[in-house]
Amino acid sequence: MTDIKTYGMSERADHLDFDIRSQLVRPPLVRPHRHDYFQIQISLQGDTEQNVAGTVRPFRRGYLSFILPYRVHVIPHPEGSRYIIINMAQQFLRPGLDVDPLDLEDVPLSRAPELAPFLFQEYADFYFTEEEFSDIERLLGKLALENANRRFGSVEMIRGLMLQLIALVCRKFEADLLRFSASQAQLGSRRAGLQRAVRYIREHLAGEITLADVAAAAFLSPNYLAHLLKKETGKTFTELVTERRLEFAQELLTHSSQRIASIAHASGFVDEAYFARRFRQRFGQTPRAFRDGVRARISGAA
Repeated sequence: MTDIKTYGMSERADHLDFDIRSQLVRPPLVRPHRHDYFQIQISLQGDTEQNVAGTVRPFRRGYLSFILPYRVHVIPHPEGSRYIIINMAQQFLRPGLDVDPLDLEDVPLSRAPELAPFLFQEYADFYFTEEEFSDIERLLGKLALENANRRFGSVEMIRGLMLQLIALVCRKFEADLLRFSASQAQLGSRRAGLQRAVRYIREHLAGEITLADVAAAAFLSPNYLAHLLKKETGKTFTELVTERRLEFAQELLTHSSQRIASIAHASGFVDEAYFARRFRQRFGQTPRAFRDGVRARISGAA
């Protein structure tokens, strides 16, 4: 699979804390990607779809899209589209929030309510009617003007306007956001990502399995997937893949008559001696001894 690029603020913004721009400033990103900062996109004109972490939702005039750091996404803007992009560092959005970006989904809304639209983008369409959207556009104009003419007090002014923008979203979608939070929908998103990752590993045991490929299949960033696996399973990515390969080999030894060398290869081990060593470490006996024991038990039962 094609590697998914991670962008930093220095690559896509004129300031390292906050930046706002129109579609004319930089060429659009047309492939799935991620970045290490928060992003909001606001559609002014055009009809397309946004794909955030594998969830596809509409994106046209009046829609806002909220993207967490390291969340794989892409919004393919058709020709003639007009939109605004806001990029901001975590410490700009929420000063003092000393949380790893990969752990933001664990932050309760009571501590940082401005995270709500970012946490639940996959579950809601943040859409404003034409009348409501006029307030959004006025705020965007003030943000762009203040950002372009920074002086003493501008950072505080920009943050205040930014929080007003997010507050409008939180207020309009209050019931939905609180419901999502109460049901811990973000945990379901993590579980779904883990399930996709484990399924991909299971289906590709015989071949080369890279963290980048599994993360792409799970619609997660490699860093986040590695972090999530360690947090949820207590294992590193390599440890989990090796464990699944050994468990699959154990199944083949139990239920098939394949040669041990063939089973090693079918389980993703290119070297039979290495396979035998890892199998013994995991199960306390060699593959041959394990198979002989299974056959003896079957014969005794028969």
